Amino acid sequence: MESAALANARPGVLRRAAAGAWHVPAGFVFLLRHPRLWPLAALPTLAAIVLVGTGALGGLLLAPRVEPVVLPEPGRLPEWLAVPMTALLWIATIGSCAFLGLGLALALSAPLLEQLSRRVEARARGMAEDASRGLAFELKESLRGALYFLVAAPVLFLLGLVPLVGPILAVTWGARAVAMQMTDPALTRRGMAFADKRRWHSRWRVETQGFGLLGMLGLIVPLANLLLGPALVTGGTLLVVELEDAAGSRPRLAGAGPGDAVRG
Repeated sequence: MESAALANARPGVLRRAAAGAWHVPAGFVFLLRHPRLWPLAALPTLAAIVLVGTGALGGLLLAPRVEPVVLPEPGRLPEWLAVPMTALLWIATIGSCAFLGLGLALALSAPLLEQLSRRVEARARGMAEDASRGLAFELKESLRGALYFLVAAPVLFLLGLVPLVGPILAVTWGARAVAMQMTDPALTRRGMAFADKRRWHSRWRVETQGFGLLGMLGLIVPLANLLLGPALVTGGTLLVVELEDAAGSRPRLAGAGPGDAVRG
């Protein structure tokens, strides 16, 4: 009954998607307005610059080698079909390699991004909820989230090669992976295992998909993509907090009192 009432109280799909997407620029703005968070964002930003750039360059070098393997020989397809298929192949190759670079950057800087997420929540809410099941649980869930994001890169590439609907499928899949990864630190602190996170994202599918879609577009925006990792983790944390407050479901450890929350 409570879930049904909540669903009926939600605005329309477009407004919910836009509300989720808004948290991408909100992440950038929040970081810019809080200089004390910059040291935590510095190393992940540097890692993203190096690895996303390396990935894009690798895709640029890889595309000419992939083209003769995937596409028919020149002259065997009409020009009107060969040109868009070639362009699609190059975009899919470069984009998936850049996506893979971002995944590696996020995996390497995961501890700093978790601390950044914790500080963001503490500043936004006054405290950071912590129902974590311990360090081993956090490490395992962080690894599973990173692997999910890294596996998304080759899937993104393969989907991008599907004629007509491929780019739509690739962006949809990539957006889900972005939303899962960027909300991972905040959801792990709430004691959620991977299956719990998937259920959470299913419940808020429209909002998180909107967030992920705009985050995917951020990969191709010059300068903005350099801060993408920290900004999206910041935005993802703010999204979790706001959706949690909207549902009235702020978690607590069993038997915990107000003093058990972590204050920033």
